[in-house]
Amino acid sequence: QVQLVESGGGSVQAGGSLRLSCSASGYTYSTNYMGWFRQAPGKEREGVATIYRSGTTFYADSVKGRFTISQDNPKNTVYLQMNSLKPEDTAIYYCAATAGYPLRPLAHNSYPYWGQGTQVTVSS
Repeated sequence: QVQLVESGGGSVQAGGSLRLSCSASGYTYSTNYMGWFRQAPGKEREGVATIYRSGTTFYADSVKGRFTISQDNPKNTVYLQMNSLKPEDTAIYYCAATAGYPLRPLAHNSYPYWGQGTQVTVSS
């Protein structure tokens, strides 16, 4: 089992920045992919950014150039730096992890381990 705890959410005006953190504990040695997903009210959960243990990253088109995912392997922590935030980025952001090798790294159903989520609100 892998336990994930997110932090860093909050409220910001459009154009602002936030940094999310996700700390993993438990059987972290088995984790291959970690990532960030988000779910806005009335919408399906969508992949935002994921990272393989080697450092290879994947981004949703909607956040490319604005968001950056990174990892600190010794600390078992993944970060999401979010810049140039837009109102449409408002959602609950979830950290997720998998020991597998998903064919689609941004597909949420490829990840069995989830954090509790952190709210990000961007006002116009």
